[in-house]
Amino acid sequence: MESLSIFFPCHNEQDHVEHMTSEALRIAASLVGDYEVIIVDDGSTDQTPVIAKHLASENDHVKVIHHPKNKGYGAALKTGFSCDSKQWVFYTDGDGQFDLSELTSLMDLTESHDVISCIRINRQDPLSRRLNSWGWNLAIRLLCGLKVRDINCAFKLFRREVLEQIKLESKGALIDTEVLLAAEHAGFRIAQRGVQHYPRGAGKQSGGNLKVILQAFWELFKFCNRSKPKKTRHR
Repeated sequence: MESLSIFFPCHNEQDHVEHMTSEALRIAASLVGDYEVIIVDDGSTDQTPVIAKHLASENDHVKVIHHPKNKGYGAALKTGFSCDSKQWVFYTDGDGQFDLSELTSLMDLTESHDVISCIRINRQDPLSRRLNSWGWNLAIRLLCGLKVRDINCAFKLFRREVLEQIKLESKGALIDTEVLLAAEHAGFRIAQRGVQHYPRGAGKQSGGNLKVILQAFWELFKFCNRSKPKKTRHR
């Protein structure tokens, strides 16, 4: 690995953004000499934008991209994917539920794979959210044939070429499915590995919100329709 971009979307993560940035800088510097850390502020209304701007002013390796209003998780990931500049691109969530030092354990896979999609070990989320996730993963396997165990796990590493060759349209939770399925269809090699998952220390989750869930399934419905082969009409 010659260079690395680390980015994470943040929406009202004032209690986590400084620690996340500090850890990302530490881990990146231990792995490569050429690196960047990108904070994607997705229309936060707390002190996240102020803190992020201050962090960027103190360190040339840190960049901040602000959405003037909340656009959703998928849009935040698309922004991160489009603004990175390094050979490998890693993203995680800005809520501190992963130990970023586990990124080092993925390095051995980068020689033989193009995408490393991780699996949450001992997932620390409410039962309702875990059940929603189980149903979502099952639906994706049945409808799309994507054999990835924990599709929405926010601990993924991509070779830059993967992101350059695929076009993403999702604005919500379908984004992970879309990027993995597009990578698989394009012939890129996908590996899976487990990482520990930790309880959220502060802030509020949005993934279990009914509106977010309904948007995800609506996007899935449209995505499946787009992906269906078109019928040829014969005379």
